[in-house]
Formats: sequence, structure tokens, C-alpha cells
Amino acid sequence: MNEDSVANFDLDGVTRAVTYNKNERLSLLRSLSLPERSAVFNLLSPKIRETIIDALTFNEVLDILDHLDPLRVHQILFKMKDKKRKIRFLSRLKSDRFEKTEYFLQFHPQASLTLFHLNYLYLSEDTTVGETANVIENHLRTTGKIPAILVSKGGKLTGEVSLGTLVRERNQNKLKNYVSHVESVVYNLDREKVIELFVSRPHEKIVVTDTDGSVLGVIYSDDVIDLLDSQPAATLYSFAGVEASERPFDSVLDKVQGRYRWLLINLATCFLAGGAVSLFGETINQFVALAIFMPMIAGMGGNTSNQTFAIMIRGIATGEISLKNSYPAMKHEMIAAFINGTITALMMVPIALLFGLNLSIALIAGVAIVFNMVVGGFFGTLVPLVLKQFGKDPATSAGIFISTATDVLGLLFFLGLATIILL
Repeated sequence: MNEDSVANFDLDGVTRAVTYNKNERLSLLRSLSLPERSAVFNLLSPKIRETIIDALTFNEVLDILDHLDPLRVHQILFKMKDKKRKIRFLSRLKSDRFEKTEYFLQFHPQASLTLFHLNYLYLSEDTTVGETANVIENHLRTTGKIPAILVSKGGKLTGEVSLGTLVRERNQNKLKNYVSHVESVVYNLDREKVIELFVSRPHEKIVVTDTDGSVLGVIYSDDVIDLLDSQPAATLYSFAGVEASERPFDSVLDKVQGRYRWLLINLATCFLAGGAVSLFGETINQFVALAIFMPMIAGMGGNTSNQTFAIMIRGIATGEISLKNSYPAMKHEMIAAFINGTITALMMVPIALLFGLNLSIALIAGVAIVFNMVVGGFFGTLVPLVLKQFGKDPATSAGIFISTATDVLGLLFFLGLATIILL
């Protein structure tokens, strides 16, 4: 439905026509767009609505009910005499809504249906303040909750009206004079865009809609932001092995106390890498050129793991990835690391030959670089997700474990392969 048709739609006039033209009632309704049909249906008297429900097909009624707010649907179904049909409507409405809300909630692995609020009223902009107050009173009496007021024009969402506004204005005034913008999002929008929307609009309500414009529910952005629990500054501090509370002008003693433990742990992991190298002392003594490539292999694995680690930390912070759904991401990171490692090795080997280094050693180093970059992709993905799974901050200590893995495994592979081939 385009904007011109909404602007030209005479809701009151069409409602009167449907009410008083008994013979043309169904054809009039069916000539309207679905949002317009639901808007007209919502204004009809209970008796006429009942007549129309009996005359329309199941799917036609279902589409209309899907565009109404939960309280109105409850009122209509409560008065429905055909119990089997009522149960069928309830079942379909619940299953359709559940399926779409579950799809929407995929933006975060811990998002649940509790984020969705159905405590809203969906009223025409021509509803008066006095009529709105009566509907709110009825809603409060039925549910015990004060609802949000969403406003439509021709059945299409146009915004909301605050309760503070309703309290101040005269009963005969219409809602359309006080409508303010409310953000909406289609339930099947890309997950990254959904997260970006919520994060960029703190302290706001976001209306989640179906593709046909019907409202699925209301989500408050602060609830989502709390769920994401994104703390980028703390993450950057932890990644560096620095306390989140440390500031640039802290005393020397405070800086030392906040950092020395991580440095000692890092020292221990360096001994592990050194121990791996010491196992191949004889090989290194015979082929001193191997020592030239050792920092290169460790460095390339470390760089790859850091790149992967940064992506994982961002994904964890936004709730996009967890250990349960990590396999595709891990596979992609390892394949990308293999390709990047191959490119690096192909560039490194001829450069090594230009410097007069042995071809066999250069080729072994090239294979080791590919291997260690794949190792970096693997551990850069796995370690932060495992730590998060066990309730630990993945940025605090993941870097140490990852660098240890790439240093030790990379050097073991390189020197072990050199020993097998060269000796």
C-alpha cells in the first residue's frame, strides 16, 4: 500500500458503508488492502464483526486478526460461538507469531521471547483522546498493565502517542494531532542490522512488524543493550593485559600492580616455546639458517590469530556467535588462513632464495607458515568461545593461550619437519 492510498483512505466513510450496506459488505471489505480491511473491521460493532467472521473464509479472518492488537483479538475470539474455529484461530495465530519472533530473536543466542512485549494498543489516528482513555481503562482492567499506544493510518503504523500527552489533552481531540515517530523493524531483517538498530537507539521502543506491516510486538532497546552487554573499552584493556580501571595518569605502582601478573604468565609461556626449540638443538646447530625463519613463523601465526581473535571478540560482544554455532565461522577462518598462508609462503620462498638461503629450508619454512597460520585461525576462534562458555571474560586471558599455541605448535612443526627432511 503506497502513501497516496493511505492519505486518500476515508476510514470513517468506508466503515459506515460496510455497516449499512449489508449486501455489499463483503465485496467492500475484499476490495480493500489488508491493513485497510483490518482498520475498518476494528471499528465495526461486535454484532457486525461476528457476521463478517462467519461469512469470510478462515484465512481471510486470520489475516484481519493478525493486524489487530492482542486485546482486540482476545475480545473477538472470546465471543466466537464456534469453539473449534476459535481454537483453530488461536493455534494458527500463536504458531505464526512464535515462528516469526523466534526467527527475529536469532540476532543473539540468548535472546528469548521475554524481550517481546504484547502490552500495546493499536488504534486509528482518528480515535479521540476520550475514546483512547476508555480503551486504556479496559486494557488495564483486563491485564493489570498500562499499554503503549501505537497509532495507525489506514491500518498502517504511523507512530505512537505518549500517555503524558493523553493526560494533558482534551477528550474530543484526535490522536493524529499528537503522533510521534516510533522506530520499526521487519522481523526478517539481517541480524547485524537489527543489532545496529537497537544499539544506535538507546531508551527507545522498537516495533517489530511482519512483512505485511502487522505488528508482532514491541521491544525496548535497553533490554537488548543489556543482553548484548557490550563493553568495548574494558575489552581493549583486557586484551592488552591491563586492568579495566587503569587510566593514563595512574601512579607507577598502580600500573605495575595491574600488569605484572600477566607479564609473568607470558614469561612462563615463552619458556614453553623455548623448550620446544631446545628439543631440536642438533638440527639448529647443523642448519643455522633455520633460526632466521623461526620468528617469521611464530609472528605470522600470531598475526593470524590476532585477526581472528578480534573478529570473535566483536561477535561475542554483539551476541552473534557462541560455541554452539561456531563451526562455520571456524571453518571459514581456517580456510582463509590457509589461503593467506599459501600466498605468504609463495612470496617468502623466492625472497629467501634471493638472500642466498637454502631452497629446501625455504620450502620447509613456507609449509610451516601455512600450517601455523591455520593453527592461528583455529585457536583464535576456539579459545575465546571456550572461555566465554565457561563464564570467563574471553578478552582477559585468551591472547596468552592463543599465542602459546601458535608459538609452540608452529615451532614444533617447523623444526620437526626440518629434522625429518634434512637429517
